[in-house]
Amino acid sequence: MSRNRLFKPLALLVALALGTSAVADARASDVKATPTSQSSGVYYEIFVRAWYDTNGDGIGDLNGVTAKLDYLKQLGISGIWLMPINSSPSYHGYDITDYYGINPQYGSTADLERLVAEAHKRGIAVTMDMVINHTSNTHPWFVDAQKADGAHRDWYSWTSKRPDLKALSATDTPIWHASDDGWYIGVFGGHMPDLNYDNPAVRAEMIKVGQYWLGKGVDGFRLDAAKHIYVDFKSDVHSAKALEKNVAWWTEYHDALAKVNPNVTLVGEVSATSPKELAPYLKPLGSIFDFPLAEQLIVSAKGERTGKLGQLLKDTYDDYKVAGDTPHIDSTFLSNHDQERVMSRLNGNLDHMRVAAAMLLTLPGRPYIYYGEELGMEGKKPDENLREPMRWTREAGPGESRWKPSSVNQGQAVSVQAEQDDPNSLYTTYRTLIGWRAQNSALRDGDLTVLTTGKPNLLAYWRNDGKQKLLVVHNLSGKAAVWKPKADLLPKDAAVLMTTRPQAALADGSLTLPAYSTVVLH
Repeated sequence: MSRNRLFKPLALLVALALGTSAVADARASDVKATPTSQSSGVYYEIFVRAWYDTNGDGIGDLNGVTAKLDYLKQLGISGIWLMPINSSPSYHGYDITDYYGINPQYGSTADLERLVAEAHKRGIAVTMDMVINHTSNTHPWFVDAQKADGAHRDWYSWTSKRPDLKALSATDTPIWHASDDGWYIGVFGGHMPDLNYDNPAVRAEMIKVGQYWLGKGVDGFRLDAAKHIYVDFKSDVHSAKALEKNVAWWTEYHDALAKVNPNVTLVGEVSATSPKELAPYLKPLGSIFDFPLAEQLIVSAKGERTGKLGQLLKDTYDDYKVAGDTPHIDSTFLSNHDQERVMSRLNGNLDHMRVAAAMLLTLPGRPYIYYGEELGMEGKKPDENLREPMRWTREAGPGESRWKPSSVNQGQAVSVQAEQDDPNSLYTTYRTLIGWRAQNSALRDGDLTVLTTGKPNLLAYWRNDGKQKLLVVHNLSGKAAVWKPKADLLPKDAAVLMTTRPQAALADGSLTLPAYSTVVLH
């Protein structure tokens, strides 16, 4: 199978903007939202509670997402992932009580439909977080299931005999939890009981839920805890049978949703340490978050050395070939709502942050940006501190979420207001890199060939989609570098197409790269 096909993006709805843009300076604000403007393919993760508040209660809402769609359009975003918006008793929403309802703190189903319509006008797809491995323990299904003769008893996994209460789940937590009439499985805790996917009624209901929201116009789903549908116990982690059952379920799910929207976008959360663990999920889902690559990108940027990155990239695309000759895509990212924010991991080093972003946004796949990442927002555990209010203005004002106080003291400089018109800001770096991706098909759709540079601080690779061939070179270090590629590597008329530092130059077959720079040659 060709690697070209391996990373062709999934088709979006007809309403999404496609085409080309010739904006030389990559300023996303100049890209018109018309049927001829090119999508960057970059997605953006939003915690609605922390995003933007339109009714003055201090909590972000769906209308707030709609209100800031133009910000996302100017940044160059092609799609958004909304963290859970269904009814839930928790601040984060990963324990759902009504799959057909919207958390009233966020708004209504009508608000979501309006958001989807306005997003599509701007060429932005909308995906929802779909949390179907487990429900809340206050969900009516589970309340009923706690009765031995309850109609929903078999919707969860029970035992009436005292189990081994020392048994661990796949996440190294106690897996059995006591109720009035037996013990039940909850991989993520007693407040999140796992649904029983061996029950056909559960499978049918979850498909119905997905089809319902597709009918409301959403473009697809981020699938929470995708491997834990059947990987429950620690002993299941490397179980071939559990993997086989997971793949069978997600194939059934995808095929059923595709009947409503043939171009449905699915991306699975499959925690893994190697691409081989991710590969089996690509065919049924179409896309998987690449956790091993995210970790290595940060390690390489922080250490200023490519290290294992080049080999990991080669291994990833070799391993992914087993997924079959169907369109599927690597969902790349640097961090998400469960992980320490990138800027904190990089100890606030802006140069390292720019390098990490440049690598992310010039590699194959569908890149995801966690809200505020483009501003350099920091955040360390516990989880609440990773999900703090988006910083819109230098001084907190109307519209700013107040769901929790800040745990860091970054000052007024880390805000949209301060960075949006600053040519040297991190925001501008992100906007420029996303613009590169929108304007160059090879960066969006091309395959990848990693090159050996002979220099531990330089990462180089070709991106080629058959229409355009680009050579991307990153200098991860704080010192300028000179690289003289082999004589037959570059065409005689090769030239610098784009660079993050104007001092970059190609002369007499040698490429000069300033410190912490990225250069794209054609």
